[in-house]
Amino acid sequence: MTEPSTFDPVPFVSKDLDISARQVAAVAALFAEGNTVPFIARYRKEAHGNLDEVQIADIQEKLAYYNTLESRRQTILKSIDEQGKLTDELRKKIEKSLSKTELEDLYLPYKPKRRTRATIAKEKGLEPLANLILEQGMSGNPETAAVDFINTEKEVATIEDALAGARDIVAEQIAEKAEVRALIREAYFKNGSITSSPVVSETDENSKYKDYFDFSQAISDIPSHRYLAIRRGETEGVLRRRLAIDADPQLERMKELCAANPASPFFHELEKAVQDAYKRLLTISVEIDVSVEMKMKADRAAVEIFAKNLRSLLLAAPYGEKSVIGIDPGLRTGCKCVAVDATGKYLDTITIYLCQGPQQTQKAEIDLAKFIDKHQPQSIAVGNGTAGRETETFVKTLLKTMQKKDISVVAVSEAGASVYSASPVAREEFPDLDLTIRGAISIARRLQDPLAELVKVDPKSIGVGQYQHDVYQQLLKDKLDEVVVSCVNHVGVELNTASAPLLSRVAGIGDSLAKKIIEHRNSNGAFKSRAELLKVSGLGPRAFEQAAGFLRIHGSKNPLDTSAVHPERYKLVEQMATDLGEPLEKLVGNVEIVSKVKIEKYLGGDVGELTLKDIIDELKKPGRDPREQFEEVGFREDVMEMKDLKEGMELKGIVTNVTAFGAFVDIGVHQDGLVHVSQLSDRFIKDPAEVVQAGDRIDVRVLEVDLQRKRISLTAKKQQAAKPASDRKPTQGQPRPQKPQGFANNPFAGL
Repeated sequence: MTEPSTFDPVPFVSKDLDISARQVAAVAALFAEGNTVPFIARYRKEAHGNLDEVQIADIQEKLAYYNTLESRRQTILKSIDEQGKLTDELRKKIEKSLSKTELEDLYLPYKPKRRTRATIAKEKGLEPLANLILEQGMSGNPETAAVDFINTEKEVATIEDALAGARDIVAEQIAEKAEVRALIREAYFKNGSITSSPVVSETDENSKYKDYFDFSQAISDIPSHRYLAIRRGETEGVLRRRLAIDADPQLERMKELCAANPASPFFHELEKAVQDAYKRLLTISVEIDVSVEMKMKADRAAVEIFAKNLRSLLLAAPYGEKSVIGIDPGLRTGCKCVAVDATGKYLDTITIYLCQGPQQTQKAEIDLAKFIDKHQPQSIAVGNGTAGRETETFVKTLLKTMQKKDISVVAVSEAGASVYSASPVAREEFPDLDLTIRGAISIARRLQDPLAELVKVDPKSIGVGQYQHDVYQQLLKDKLDEVVVSCVNHVGVELNTASAPLLSRVAGIGDSLAKKIIEHRNSNGAFKSRAELLKVSGLGPRAFEQAAGFLRIHGSKNPLDTSAVHPERYKLVEQMATDLGEPLEKLVGNVEIVSKVKIEKYLGGDVGELTLKDIIDELKKPGRDPREQFEEVGFREDVMEMKDLKEGMELKGIVTNVTAFGAFVDIGVHQDGLVHVSQLSDRFIKDPAEVVQAGDRIDVRVLEVDLQRKRISLTAKKQQAAKPASDRKPTQGQPRPQKPQGFANNPFAGL
């Protein structure tokens, strides 16, 4: 009988993450109560000891892993027990197993399976002969022993038939030994290699897979992007992939694990069975396991890179609440121009044509000039897609003619804008507008607040990933959703202007409640306080607790409603104001008065120093936007297309995508250039993320331009003579620049 599980995942999570068991247990308890990651990280610091959001999310992931593992363990124990084969020794092995792979290896001999050569041999009564081979006895010999098993009715006509069937049984038993499978699997990871070659002998030298036509690398060393590139080439029918190890050392160790005895008359039969187990049963099976594990590892690495890039772009500096004209450039259909006010509200639209002759261009100048005079924008956002640079130049020239020096022109990424334009969210907001006009509105709003607009788009459409279509999609979705939620709650959301997609990412809300909040706001007018959220249908105390601290209400009678101070601490702050003899309104935002608060006076209960420090910091700068200040970036006016590039040319660019092998940079020619990891810094770096992140502005120099393959090679290194290694001083790499809005699609990321 199997016993009820008393498994506690906390010690194992603690060991895996190097976080104290007390902290892990506290986080586990908070999750069990229904709390969200952002809420736990921000408002329950005393409980878990000031762990950050990443650590808390890691704990959540590990807890889920071990709980799933335990569930599988109990299923396996029950299955083997029902077969009457659960020994004490096997139970102990299964109960000690801490990996899904090891658990499945232990279960493999007892797993229901289709008929195999071994099961057929057992049906022929050859299992006792197989046991003689495995026992490696010192008396008798295989041929003599096999005579007793000859049975023509069971199709065992000869001695060799009997021995062959017995070896089939032995081979399967060897191949199903957990120790043997672990041995071969470890050999692949430690000493194996991966090779790739073209499927056909005649290959295209301009193929994007050219570098993998004659490729070989140790499995232990291959980076994720190369493995994913090979997998993609294999999927597309261009590459053939193969894993390999030296068989001889593995065969010797397998014989040792089977207690093979060269002095035994049955030794050579066991040796043949070992070879058969290795070649026929193990290599294919274990190679599949190894490939799956390599894929999972590569997927996780690619998803982490995607997540970092996405976080950088979502937290890009906002232009702010300023009026903007957004332009979606177009050749045949013209450039759609829209005006939005400081809050992003759509006002007006016109279409201008720049590529249909002098008369149309002159008309475009007149029409756009009138449009600018009418709406008085503080900036003009131009989409960076087709004809983007030409449109940008046209607008800048027009502004000079109009002597509008105070209006800036900013290139803004169109990535995902078309996805938003056709989405239900866009149709609901602008049911009567054309797709292209919705796209122009999105471009304008992206400049004002990248986060608020980009949350409306599927993160995979933003174009900052590495093999996003090749990785496990659920893993990607979960991670990107986690990043979006983290960014939204990190910045905070203005309750009375936020869209439903933005509100849905606030801790504790979700899609359904977000729609109900919008409906309540539309029916009853703007929220006057956080407390009014409790009047929203379906929004109860738990959802309010999770969400309230991340929502802002500017203009509320209670000044704390504009801050990140949680409503559960309002009475505490009011007591601080009373003790100082100041009204609450005067305390909030007044650094001089707030500095007089004696923290130690308010310690007690569930209010510790960490919570009080957060409250004091927030009172000094209530509702502060944690994002950096907006800074414009301009491309060279004489460089519009790839053909304008020359080797050695120095340019300013915007990092659009950071991968494991380098960074892609938009230099304004509709094709991102690659700065290989070896060219990112004057010092050695292993990870590009050490010195750059998506959205960074960097200075680059052109190394090579391949017009045929549409590839641009750049360097961010300074031009200077190399010093001898002994004379080199350690550097800190290039300083991280400000992160302006603007990034581009990367059509060949990772290859």
